[in-house]
Amino acid sequence: MASCAPLSSSIVEYFEGEDFYRCGYCKNESGSRSNGMWAHSMTVQDYQDLIDRGWRRSGKYVYKPVMNQTCCPQYTIRCRPLQFQPSKSHKKVLKKMLKFLANGEISKGNCEDDPMEPTMEDAVAGDVALINKLDIQCDLQRLGDNLKETLEREEKKKGRSAKKEESNELIQSQDKKMKLGSGEPSHSVEVHLVPKPGQGADLSKPPCRKAKEIRKERKRLKLMRQNPAGEREGAPAQQDPLSLFPPKAKSNQPKSLEDFMFESLPENASHKLEVRLVPVSFEDPEFKSSFSQSFSLYVKYQMAIHQDSPDECGKTEFTGFLCSSPLEPETPPGGPDCGYGSFHQQYWLDGKIIAVGVIDILPHCVSSVYLYYDPDYSFLSLGVYSALREIAFIRQLHEKTPQLSYYYMGFYIHSCPKMKYKGHYRPSDLLCPETYVWVPIEQCLPLLETSKYCRFNQDPEAEDEGRSRDPDRLQVFYKKAVMPYGVYKKQQRERGAEAAVLQYARLVGQACSERMLLFRN
Repeated sequence: MASCAPLSSSIVEYFEGEDFYRCGYCKNESGSRSNGMWAHSMTVQDYQDLIDRGWRRSGKYVYKPVMNQTCCPQYTIRCRPLQFQPSKSHKKVLKKMLKFLANGEISKGNCEDDPMEPTMEDAVAGDVALINKLDIQCDLQRLGDNLKETLEREEKKKGRSAKKEESNELIQSQDKKMKLGSGEPSHSVEVHLVPKPGQGADLSKPPCRKAKEIRKERKRLKLMRQNPAGEREGAPAQQDPLSLFPPKAKSNQPKSLEDFMFESLPENASHKLEVRLVPVSFEDPEFKSSFSQSFSLYVKYQMAIHQDSPDECGKTEFTGFLCSSPLEPETPPGGPDCGYGSFHQQYWLDGKIIAVGVIDILPHCVSSVYLYYDPDYSFLSLGVYSALREIAFIRQLHEKTPQLSYYYMGFYIHSCPKMKYKGHYRPSDLLCPETYVWVPIEQCLPLLETSKYCRFNQDPEAEDEGRSRDPDRLQVFYKKAVMPYGVYKKQQRERGAEAAVLQYARLVGQACSERMLLFRN
């Protein structure tokens, strides 16, 4: 039975078969493969469900890579902002921005090109190496002092010849000490002067020292350098030098992302940064008034960063790619104050736009679409900074809309080194391309090291729970009327159309196939 199309429905036009095109990652001329459809309109819930099945939009074109055939498999990745803690390199970017805003300081280097901080294993190994080096140097110094005392006693008992003999042994021991302390290869230190039983420790065996003792000694030496006359100025003779340090406030909670990002600036700050959220709509006055400046920034970015020609980044390309969205704006009760839909997050520095993050706000996530920025401000690492701002924005939205709690960063491409940076925002998950369940990235990376295409769900019995089970219930939009596919195929009997419809149903899943309207002409 046919009915009129409801105004709130998604209307899509599926393209039969698979598209073969040049890969933007490995530059294979025909290695990239995907399925696609044109979205005339789309609800935010339908798009949420689609990206949870590996789809992604570019303007109004919505596509899904053929994961087991494409040259560079693209796995949907999401970050969990509620558990996110900024890494060392993230903090570096935030501090760099604060210094620039506060006093105009421009840090040298570009954090976006810097490698991420070392893993915990690397950091621990570095600390152990330092402790071992300090142990060797301190123990050899102590060993040399003990040898001197022993030699002085021996010199009194023995004559001048004994003194000379023992001094030669000390010089040899010290030479070996210097080699060992400097990192040169050396045999074990030989010590001939072994005390008699009951007269002290065996000097041939270095005393054991704990790392805690070494740290205390280092602090003690530092304090003595800072205040060498401490005792003469009234400090008690037996006072522990460590007690001179003011006690640090103990806190089990590390500084949050917001603590770093929204640190207060001085009243006479050198620069002012303002982030504005603008709906993608030419009916919105703010979007319309800033369009020209935003477009000029896009052209500058594309030509400088991606080496596009002016013809490749014209107004038509900009509008179709970043200003045309199929998402229908929604402002339901309980939703975020800004509503759902597509937005430009504009970064205004001292009255001009220096970056624009294109995002979709959906029922369960904020999905990052694209970022373009002024190359003159590359020293601020705006790619990293904007991602951190978007994570903080999601945490803010979550306070009113609890189900909105994820940050979708697009596709993670393990075979492309330039795209691996998305995996640095932890904790994060990758979408299994067969069962469409989320798997922590730590479990996925070892699999991706052995094969470009992987099924992350390790349960061999698991299936796609949202798969199409009854294609006849799929909704078709034909001649301004809506009808189930089971009714439509009896009336029209299109040749070869059923295979394409079944492929569409399999890729979008049962729920979307029953809600979205498949346009047929």
